[in-house]
Amino acid sequence: MDSLDQTLDRPLGGAEFAPTKTYLNTSTCGLLPRRTVEAVTLLAQETADGRPGGSGSFEIVAEARATFARLVGTVPERVAVGSSVAVHCGMIAQSLPTGAEVLFPEGDFSSVITPFTIRGDLKVRFAPLERLAASVRPETDLVALSAVQSADGRTADLAAVREAAAAHGARTLLDATQAAGWLPLRAGEWDYTVAGGYKYLLCPRGASFLTVTEEAQDSLLAIHANWVTGEDLWVNSYGPVRELARSARRFDEPMAFLSYHGAARSLALLEEVGIERIEAHNKGLAARFRAGLRSLGHEPVADDSTVVAVPGLGDRADALERAGVLLSVRAGNLRASFHLYNTTADVDRALNALGD
Repeated sequence: MDSLDQTLDRPLGGAEFAPTKTYLNTSTCGLLPRRTVEAVTLLAQETADGRPGGSGSFEIVAEARATFARLVGTVPERVAVGSSVAVHCGMIAQSLPTGAEVLFPEGDFSSVITPFTIRGDLKVRFAPLERLAASVRPETDLVALSAVQSADGRTADLAAVREAAAAHGARTLLDATQAAGWLPLRAGEWDYTVAGGYKYLLCPRGASFLTVTEEAQDSLLAIHANWVTGEDLWVNSYGPVRELARSARRFDEPMAFLSYHGAARSLALLEEVGIERIEAHNKGLAARFRAGLRSLGHEPVADDSTVVAVPGLGDRADALERAGVLLSVRAGNLRASFHLYNTTADVDRALNALGD
């Protein structure tokens, strides 16, 4: 057994996680660390008791913003906080001029696509994921894609997409929901990134993040501007906001404090463990699972992401759940997704259950 295999025998994060079943479903929802549960519980109790600062702390939201920025290789001034990917994408969609062309991969996640199609006055095109970069053309205004496909775990050639978009003067939108938290990213390489926090970022649902480059910010309309989006937070409670924040904070939604008190703790844990270390751990487990599937006569979708999809096995999910192994079904695929709290024992239990 080599050193990587020995590492895969132990979860990352120590005693922060204690799942009661074999949980291979982070692409649906990540497990909350103990510290996160404690932070949410504390704020809930304080709010029930009556706390002087109201329902939460802006300082803790700022902490979450800053930690997320470090995790994705940017600065806090380029990060907006919100509640969901769909809301962030809706703001970007509503900022496009009539007739703008948007290019998507076929079958990408609906919350990325629908805010654009619902407008009805944009030109929307779709291309196979493997041909996305080649499908960018001079008329393309925006290329929007997920870093990792939710349905089957395939990863895009991100460098090729960025290069093609730059060659044709198109902006880029990357949905990092299935990637942030295990795949090293540099948000500044994209005009916009969005990430739901409740999967690989291990945050409570209701925390999400948008990054905007300084150049792209000029063409983005803050359609849900509100009192927290002012440059000076505490002078905008009444009447119009005097001046929007000069940073990406102008695109903040009023934050759900329970979610962000938890998010700050979850993101800190990811930073402590290290994204590169998590990537190696997750990919090692996924590779072991793919090899085991092939030995059982099944052929998983070819990729090296932490998400493993097996066409034709979706009907096995219920039997696996009865055996104590939690996975999901997406687009007919049996989908397993590994994260820092998983080990080789989890992989082997899943394979044994499939073999039975």
